[in-house]
Amino acid sequence: MGAVTRLVLWDIDLTLVDARGFGSRWYRQALAAVTGRTLEQMPDTAGRTELAITTDVLENHGVPADEATIAAMFAALTSAVAETRDELAERGSALPGAAQALKALSLEPGFVQTLVTGNLAEVAFHKLESFDLHHHVDFEIGGFGAGSVHRHDLIADSVTKAADRHGTAIAPDSVVVVGDTPHDVAGALRFGAVAVGVATGSSTEAELRAAGAHAVLPDLADTEAVLTAVS
Repeated sequence: MGAVTRLVLWDIDLTLVDARGFGSRWYRQALAAVTGRTLEQMPDTAGRTELAITTDVLENHGVPADEATIAAMFAALTSAVAETRDELAERGSALPGAAQALKALSLEPGFVQTLVTGNLAEVAFHKLESFDLHHHVDFEIGGFGAGSVHRHDLIADSVTKAADRHGTAIAPDSVVVVGDTPHDVAGALRFGAVAVGVATGSSTEAELRAAGAHAVLPDLADTEAVLTAVS
């Protein structure tokens, strides 16, 4: 398919979309369905992968986090999200500038966009499609939260898939990770990628800079600023 001059890896939650309030609800439903237990507490979820979060949820509720139980939780979470897609579209939102940024980058020669997200692949699709943000993202080469507890592993997985798909080597410094947490930044730096922080979550611009982000944006509303940051 030709050279990839920039592989842009987007985080989803509080970078592209706001789905606050749904996560604990989905976990409550999944935990009850799989184990019969009531969700009493949620671990920290910001910037973490579904594998890490699910493991913590199970262990915090006295359930062994074995492979079969985690797989059952993933299936139940996916079902819970699918059942609430209409409500998600109504109560959640795309963050300002997200649609415009995705479209603008899709027009840049050599730019390829996908996801590196803590979400499961199916959940990621549901979230983006709910807000009509799925058109310019190649889901087949994304790095998703079932794969590892470490975000840098998800980045490596995505880059490998992108290189195979496009038939070209992709240097780490051609990879740009865009996210709202220090975990996104740390994953990018660990891989050797460019880290772009977006202060639309709970982390401030100062905190994202302190984490080592190469560029920090207050949000995605200024499309030209987004293009500059990822180029």
